[in-house]
Amino acid sequence: MDSLVESGAAEVVPGTETPRAPERRYFNRELSWLAFNRRVLEEACNGRHPLLERLRFLSISASNLDEFFMVRVAGLKTHQELGVEEISVDGLTTAQQLAAVTAQADRLVLSQHEVWVDLRAALTAAGVTVVGKEPLDEASEAWLDQHFREQIFPVLTPQAIDPAHPFPFIPNQGFSLIFELQKGRAAPVQELLMLPRALPRFVRIPGPEARFIALETLIRRKTDYLFPRYELLRGGAFRVIRDSDIEVEEEAEDLVRYFRTAIKRRRRGKVVRLELDPEMPDELVRVVKDGLGAGGAIISQTHGVLGMTDLAQLVDEDRPDLKFVAFDPRFPERIREHGGDCFAAIKAKDLLVHHPYESFEVVVEFLKQAAADPDVVAIKQTLYRAGKQSSIIRALIDAAEAGKSVTAVVELKARFDEEQNLLWASALERAGVQVVYGFIDWKTHAKVSMVVRREAKGYRTYCHFGTGNYHPVTARIYTDVSYFTSDQKLGRDAAKLFNYITGYLEPRNLRQLTISPHQLRGELLRLIDVEIANARAGKPSGIWAKMNSLVDPAVIDKLYDASAAGVPIDLVIRGICCLRPGVPGLSETIHVKSIVGRFLEHARLWCFANGDLLPHPAARVFISSADWMPRNFDRRIEYMLPIATATVHAQLLEQVMVANLLDNQQSWRLKPDGTYERLAAKPGEAFNLHDYFMSNPSLSGRGQALKKGRRVPKLRFRRGR
Repeated sequence: MDSLVESGAAEVVPGTETPRAPERRYFNRELSWLAFNRRVLEEACNGRHPLLERLRFLSISASNLDEFFMVRVAGLKTHQELGVEEISVDGLTTAQQLAAVTAQADRLVLSQHEVWVDLRAALTAAGVTVVGKEPLDEASEAWLDQHFREQIFPVLTPQAIDPAHPFPFIPNQGFSLIFELQKGRAAPVQELLMLPRALPRFVRIPGPEARFIALETLIRRKTDYLFPRYELLRGGAFRVIRDSDIEVEEEAEDLVRYFRTAIKRRRRGKVVRLELDPEMPDELVRVVKDGLGAGGAIISQTHGVLGMTDLAQLVDEDRPDLKFVAFDPRFPERIREHGGDCFAAIKAKDLLVHHPYESFEVVVEFLKQAAADPDVVAIKQTLYRAGKQSSIIRALIDAAEAGKSVTAVVELKARFDEEQNLLWASALERAGVQVVYGFIDWKTHAKVSMVVRREAKGYRTYCHFGTGNYHPVTARIYTDVSYFTSDQKLGRDAAKLFNYITGYLEPRNLRQLTISPHQLRGELLRLIDVEIANARAGKPSGIWAKMNSLVDPAVIDKLYDASAAGVPIDLVIRGICCLRPGVPGLSETIHVKSIVGRFLEHARLWCFANGDLLPHPAARVFISSADWMPRNFDRRIEYMLPIATATVHAQLLEQVMVANLLDNQQSWRLKPDGTYERLAAKPGEAFNLHDYFMSNPSLSGRGQALKKGRRVPKLRFRRGR
């Protein structure tokens, strides 16, 4: 491909020297992530999105920021407290990173509240109102009074703060109110009130219009009932973010017991961030900080709504006119043509399913059929994130109860899903599934299923390789691919991969798969070297890759080498990117874009020209479970899978990859200075890849139906030089 979106080369001041210092060669990982979250927030301002969807983006940006502080900032704070001085890839000390991150996060929070002010006004005009302190009509006030007395008051537990009542423990993301009250001439007293998580954050007021009141606002309106005969002198609200990462100790003898203890310990992690109502007086701020032991926490005074992640509750309002038009994923016609028999369809030809445009139900049906098929003798499955209501788990349990040999690799180290995965592991073990937890030091992040079936010519292995999790909820909003195959070489490779995880039997002579932490980085560097050699020999060259994050310095440096050799490189990186594109003498042939829109871009897809011309039938195409990050190469079990089947190869290269690079409605270009610029479509050339895939069939899943109906529009991408 000459390259696959219309976007001009980044502007660079002529004569700029080639960067050599680390801070000039790489962007900071943490600041790059904050830039990504700002792009998420920008979607809350996107006038092409319906209002409640814009509100959803605002909530997501707030939720993202919470997790960032729980994990990334918490890690930096821990290093600072322990005196561990690691210089980041861009040359910053821990203290410098914390200062920069805090400043950027504060600006982001300020922007979130500016967005909320605008959205709140627009929602009010559309009939969705969040009321404040203003008086309401008599009927609404009466209903609120009764609702508070009957449904809220019994759940609330005000607690005095004095020597007999020490400051209580506030859990992670806990939201609390603090009041200073006085009865008559007695000394003032301080009362703390935690908002119970069992209560919804927003209360809907009955009526034809959607009117909501925040729980903390309602409580403040009812302090006379809550604290009878007391005068409210002053008060405020605060919210706590705690260190929520779990470090696995090498000497852990029982991983399950360790995680059960660690999850309880995490709930009491150090306070990393304290969000304060700016109206809270200094004396009460000191009481809160001392009570929480939050002297070293990052303090944020938040104007407006604390805990904006809870705004997601308002999105549930039944207003289809304020949401995206409902979309029902297609079920692959190829499987329907075989009477719904997944094994027959896969045996006939390898199949790629593109989620969420094509239904995740095909993955569920694959395992359900395996569980019910008397000829299936064994199922092996990795489970990283499976969700709370998992039909995948049900299928594995059914298979075990039917007498089949079932092995489940349950990853306990899947952050924030550890507790759910422990529950699933217990349920699976009770049903007779052989549950394995993998490695202590490494996460099993590869998404692989294999089914061994007895057939006329002997046993045949059917495999599923995914770029996303076996999670039915996220599969409706994450863009991922599922590859089904009955190729026996891949089946043997998959069996060796599982044996490595379950028995530490390091795989030898893998025919198709490349796995980490042993070979993946080396093979990726070798593929880039091939493109470098082709470019130097005057042959066609090119690299087009799609992933979530690019952080690994070795890979970045190799891409810089490829750019110096003249290899055209187009990268679609949704989140973190530490590579600096478009710099003369360093990365002038590298273009980076990020796509943020209705669906979360999650698939990992890598393409290499391999010395071939358009449309690149000889190009090397890979799917993977890994991003280009040190953790994926060094501390995780991941796979990289080459795609040889012609229809799947064409779908990934000429449809999925090209559409991602053609998009100019949800795309942002990364500039050499680290800022992102939203692409602007020329008149008549607007292209939205999410709309495209919702409207057009895939190449490999259509089967004979593709020949009978509307063909897939051909996509072409050339970058103007």
